[in-house]
Parts: sequence; structure tokens; C-alpha cells
Amino acid sequence: MKSETGFDHALYDRFPTKEARPNGEVEELERIWCAPRGWQYLTVVNNNYVGVYYLGTAFLFFLLAGALALLMRVQLAAPLLEILPQGTYNQVFTMHGTVMMFLFAVPAVEAAGVLLLPQMLAARDLPFPRLSAYAFWAYAVGGLCFFASLFIGLAPDGGWFMYPPLTSKAYSPGINTDFWLLGIGFIEISAIAGAIEIIVGVLRTRAPNMSLDRMPIFAWAMLVFAGMIIIAFPSVILATLLLEIERAFNWPFFDATRGGDPVLWQHLFWFFGHPEVYIIFLPAAGMLSMIVASVSRAELVGYRLIVLAMLATGFISFGVWAHHMFAIGMPPMSNGFFSAASMAVSVPAGIQVFSWIATIAVGRRSFSTPALFVIGSLLVFVTGGLTGVMVAMVPFDWQAHDSYFIVAHLHYVLIGGMVFPLFAAFYYWIPMVSKRALSERLGRWIFALMFIGMNIAFMPMHLAGLMGMPRRVYTYLPDRGWDLPNLISTFGAFVLAAGVLLFVIDLIRNFRPAPAEGNAGNVYGGGTLEWLPSALYSTRSIPVIHSREPLWDQPGICDDVAAGRYFLPRSATGKRETIVTSPLLAEPQYLQIMPGPSVWPFAAAIFTAGFFLALTVQAYVFGVASGVFATLATLRWLWETDRPVKEKSVDIGAGIRVPTYVTGPSSHGWWAMIVLIVVMGMIFLMAIFSLLYLMGNQRDYWVEPPDVADGVAVYALHVTAIASAMLSRPVLGRSAAGAALLLGAAVVSTGWASWTDWGGWRAILAPQDSGQAATVHALLALHAALVAIGLLMAGFVGAKAAAGALARPRSNTVDLAALFISYAALQGFAGSLIARLAG
Repeated sequence: MKSETGFDHALYDRFPTKEARPNGEVEELERIWCAPRGWQYLTVVNNNYVGVYYLGTAFLFFLLAGALALLMRVQLAAPLLEILPQGTYNQVFTMHGTVMMFLFAVPAVEAAGVLLLPQMLAARDLPFPRLSAYAFWAYAVGGLCFFASLFIGLAPDGGWFMYPPLTSKAYSPGINTDFWLLGIGFIEISAIAGAIEIIVGVLRTRAPNMSLDRMPIFAWAMLVFAGMIIIAFPSVILATLLLEIERAFNWPFFDATRGGDPVLWQHLFWFFGHPEVYIIFLPAAGMLSMIVASVSRAELVGYRLIVLAMLATGFISFGVWAHHMFAIGMPPMSNGFFSAASMAVSVPAGIQVFSWIATIAVGRRSFSTPALFVIGSLLVFVTGGLTGVMVAMVPFDWQAHDSYFIVAHLHYVLIGGMVFPLFAAFYYWIPMVSKRALSERLGRWIFALMFIGMNIAFMPMHLAGLMGMPRRVYTYLPDRGWDLPNLISTFGAFVLAAGVLLFVIDLIRNFRPAPAEGNAGNVYGGGTLEWLPSALYSTRSIPVIHSREPLWDQPGICDDVAAGRYFLPRSATGKRETIVTSPLLAEPQYLQIMPGPSVWPFAAAIFTAGFFLALTVQAYVFGVASGVFATLATLRWLWETDRPVKEKSVDIGAGIRVPTYVTGPSSHGWWAMIVLIVVMGMIFLMAIFSLLYLMGNQRDYWVEPPDVADGVAVYALHVTAIASAMLSRPVLGRSAAGAALLLGAAVVSTGWASWTDWGGWRAILAPQDSGQAATVHALLALHAALVAIGLLMAGFVGAKAAAGALARPRSNTVDLAALFISYAALQGFAGSLIARLAG
């Protein structure tokens, strides 16, 4: 393949070097990447600490949600029990589903990515360590506050899917629903922050010569996972915003009596909700692929096919969302399309399953604990997949819809496709981060209890569902044939819980956080880079790799890495560093200076949580104060970033020199901003979809919009904003103040356009008039939010210019602000034009 950057691949022949490394280099790395003490554990940003925090918190939520599940099973063990009152049961089952899907499943695999990816890619850390820390603290604080609502009777009770009109103000007047809407919206922000980190980390911080074709399969899985998050999660963020605005300000997005439509919620929710199943499954599948290869001591069969299958799964899954809506009365052609997509998405999953079976067949048989969980996962997931194909057929779905058959199917897919792989990963990778491995003897008992208990718990639910037992009921009458299946399911749930409890005991007995000494943690003989000798700074030196399994194919690599014979054997600038590589061939491009521990991400997360919590309980003064402090903490955190060092270029090993500061598309910050713009673009597209959907379904409520010609001035202001923002970049070379003023002028221009546009719309319709009117005003409000953020950015650039803290003649701070403000103006232009043309 042709070099992307002009890098001479012959330079790789210099590694491993033969030179003796000076004494003191390791001590310097240990000083720079020092371990925290005392309260510093709140400020740590190292991925090995944040990843353990993250994974531990996700597992805590798994235990809490599991306890809620046991309460439900006790209530349903026999007919007409009164263990839980109906209202409490509704809160419990809502919290169980919400916690499992939002607070355990996605955060757990994201946490695994934060913990494992830098080691697998031989990077010193992910490119935005403070963003990872913020994402964790936002998730942990927000999630715990959300769960605590259960203890004060304010937990949501409308189901984890929160369908209107049940969750509208008329039928849910309390703040229970608001806890869900604001809490989950806040937690989704954390998930998107983690996804940005993962995408940029996988594409830009791989070991030199680790081309895309040599990436560990888990890195591919996390890349597709993160890409799906930035496409799918904006839909549920928009849905929660719209429903909260409807409840707070009476804008009728989902009120069918005023031109709204409750089915719109289902479209927005399930556009996120069904891809989420694959968002959860793909990282787990990546873990299984890694573990299968290691325990079988064989190269993974069909590596490229698996990568293509993951990409196909990610693509097809976005055509499956209405699979959950066959019973609402969609046209037969729509049902046929979504039915076909629902069956087609099983094909790439089948490719992965056959690959794992083939790898096990050609390799060495193993019955270690990870191998047992792999086999159990295959059996359970395939069973869930078969019932998934059944419910993809519309006539069968009409019979099984909203019955316990669906509950059984869902749990077979999620437990087989995510929970069992995660437990396999615990046993396989915990030796990487713990002084002691978990017990193999206990592990086999844990697997047996979990596998047997899971099947006893959920297999009878298929029968109960086919016998007519509906979902979400808190009790049932006797003599319907449901008594025995429910009693068996309750027994199985406690057997499954016994296995989880035994795992907790195993963790308490053996888990001692610390990097493994040398390669001693590689209990199962893995061939990928996470098993290199490591410390707080990850690997001693960053190796050149030539295969997918370098520890198997490059003899002596562990010793050479530990001796510092590869890239970056020391700190070139006296700061935390990693090498940023090109996205396709992983050619070294520049040295990234990484930020160290900081209290500001923690403070920003705490105040952000306070802001959302205050809005929920309607403590608006406290909410405004928290929002201000969260903004100030974020700006203070960002102030310390984007600081060039005095060395313009440095030697990263064997005489190879790279720059220490770059701007534009080569910068990792530019890539992160592009990903963020994709997120905002998806929110905008979902809002446009909402407008067009309501127009098509509720034409009687539409009012003739302003003429397109009336918006010429508005369009001109948006175009002016884009031009001003783009001009700020070349002007920076001559005047930092001039660049800041141009960015400010751009924000004012697009903001003035939005204000003018709002005046034109306000003259003919108010947001309370109809669902379509509310959606138009929501589009304007979305743009206003971007304008407010752009104003903060312009002010930040101005403050850095005044302090002389802007790099020149090019600055990433100015580049990223110009990029964001240009997008804001472009969205304003497009939104105004589409709203007019749609009329």
C-alpha cells in the first residue's frame, strides 16, 4: 500500500535497536505517570485507573438491576401475590430495564474499551484522557443519583421505553418521568464522550505499522460500536428533549389531539433502541474473538470476514428499528421491509458464530473458565437469535408481541450476547490489571450456576408467552397455566443469582489492582499487545508490529519492549506523551503532549449532574448556578490544553524525528470535532425527520410557512457567518485578536439570522399550536443552543488571545472553534430552508 504521509517504511528496520538505554529513563517515566495518592484518586486520568473505575461501577449497576429482577421474580412466583404493590412494581421493572440497558450494558463495554484499547494498541493512553475521566464521573454520579430516586418513591414507572401518552403530563403528572428523561439524557452525553475518545483513539494512536488489517479484532469491534453510538444515540437524546419540553412547556410533539403523534416517539426511540442491541453485542463479539483465538492457541479463522460482518451488522441494524412496531398498523410494504432487514441482520452474526466454532475446531481444546463462558455464550446467543428470526416474521410477531415470549427472547440475546462474554472477559483479562488471577475452580462453578440458572429462568418464559401471559403485569389470576412456568423461572433466577454472588466472592478474594509483573498476567497465552510488560505508563517502549499476533510471531518482543528498544523509550519532552499515527497504515505523524491529572473534569461532571438534577426537582436557581460552575470548570480544564512545547520536533527513537504540534486534519482534535459534528448532525436529521413525519400524518394542523424568498436575509447572514469563521484561520497568523473578533462576528451573524427567522415563524404560529409548530420551534431552539456554545468558544478564543496563549500562525483552538461555528451556521441555513420548503 502507498504511504499516506511520505513516511519511509524502511526506517522500521532500525527496530529493535541494539543501543543500551541510559539509566534513569524508567524512573523518569514512573515520575511522570505517577500513581495517585489520597484525594488524587478523584483527579486521576490514566486509562488503567479510569477503566477499572468505569468497569467496577457498571458491574455495580448490574448487581443492583439484578436485585430488582429478583424482586420481580418473587412477586410473580405465584398468582395474586402482594409482595410489591402495583405502583412499586412498575417502578421496579422500569428501573430494572433502564439500569440494565443504559447504566450497565453500554457503559460496561465502553469501560472495557477504555481499559483495554491503549494496551492493545500499545499507546500510552487514549488521546483525550480527561474526556474519559469526565465521561466516567458524569456516568457514575448521574447514574447513582438516578438510581437513588427508587428509594424516595420518585423512580420512573412508564417502562424503560417510556411510551407517550402514558408518560405525558396528563397521565404522569409527577416528576418520576422527568427523572428518566433528564437522567438518561445526561448519561447518554457521557456515552457519546466515550465514543469520541474510542474512535479517535483507535484510528490515531495505534502502534507503528499496525495497519487496519493488523488491528486486534476487539479494536475493530469498538470502532464499529463507537460509530453506531454517534449515529444512534442522538435519536434518543432528541426524543428525551422533546418529551421533556412537551411536559414542561406544553409543546405537543406527541399529543395526537393537537397535531402530534405518540408513534413518533416509538420511531425515535427504536431507531436507537434496536441498534443498541448490536451496539452491546459487537464489543462482546470482539472480546469473544480475542478469547477464542487465545484459548484455542490458533489464529482467528476468517478475520477479514468477521470485520466485514461487524460493518454489515452496524449498517443493517439501522434498518431494523420498526421490527418493534409491527403491531401499530404500519403499511404492509413497511412491515415487509423491516421484516426482511430483521432476518438479514442475523446473517453477519452467523458468520461470526461459525468463525468461532471453526477456530475452536482447528485449535487446541480448552475447558478453562473463559472457554466455558465462550461455549455457553454461543449456545445461549444462538437460541436467542433463532427466536429473533421468529419474531421478525410479522404474523408470528402479532401473536407474540408484548408477551413473555419477547421477554425470554430479549434475555437470551442479551445474556448470551453480552453478559456471558463479559464474564469470559473478566476471567481472561483480569490478570492484566490484578496481581492475582481469579480462581479457575470457582470459575467453573460460577459458569455452571449461571448457565443452568439462566436457562431455567428464561426457557419457561417462552411457554408462558405462547400461553398468553403479557409483559409488565405485576400479578395474574390462577388457573391460566402460568403458575408452574413462573415458579420455575423464579427458581432459575435465584440459581443464576447464586452464580453471580459466587463471582463477587471470587473478586473479593483475588482481585488486587496492579499491573502484572512482566508477562506473568498472560495466563492463557494471548498473542496481542495488551500482554506486553506494562506499568502506569503502559508499555516501556512502543513497538513496531508486523502481524496481528505479535507476541506469537515476533520472538523476543516482550524483552525488547521492556529494554526500551522501540519507539519513545523515554519522555522526549519531560511530559506525558504518546505517538499519533496515520489512520490507515499507522505511520508515525507527531508526538502528542497529553494532559495529566486534573480536578476540573471531576468538578465539571459533578456540576453537570447538579444542573440536570436541579432541573428535575425544579430547583431552577440551583440549576442555573450549577450550569455556570460546570461551564467554568470545563473552560478551566480546556485552558490547559493545546499548549505547544518549546521543542518543535523530537527524536522518538532510532533518530526518527516527528513534530510536537500539528493543526488541521492531521490533528487528533480535528478528528474529534468532526465526530462531534456528526453527533449534532444526527440530532438535526432526527428533528427534520420528526417534522416531515408529523406533516405527513397530521396535515390538517399545518399552517402555510413563510415564503422561501422571505428568508433571503436569513440565508445571507448564515453564509456570512461561515465565511467569517473560515477567515479567522488565515487571519490568526497576523493578528490573534483579529481571529477572535472574526469568530465572534460569525457567531453574532448566525445568531442574528436565527433570531430573525424565529420572528418570522412566531408571527404565524406559536409552539403550543400543533406538533408541527412545536417541531419548527424545536429546530430553532437547537440552533440557538449551538449559537450559545459558539459564543462560549469565541469568548474562549478571545481570552486566550488576550493572554497570549494561542499558538501561531496556526492554532488548534481557533481551527476547532471555526469548524464548530461554521457547522452551526450551516445547520441554521439548512434548517430554515427545509422548514420553508417542507410547507
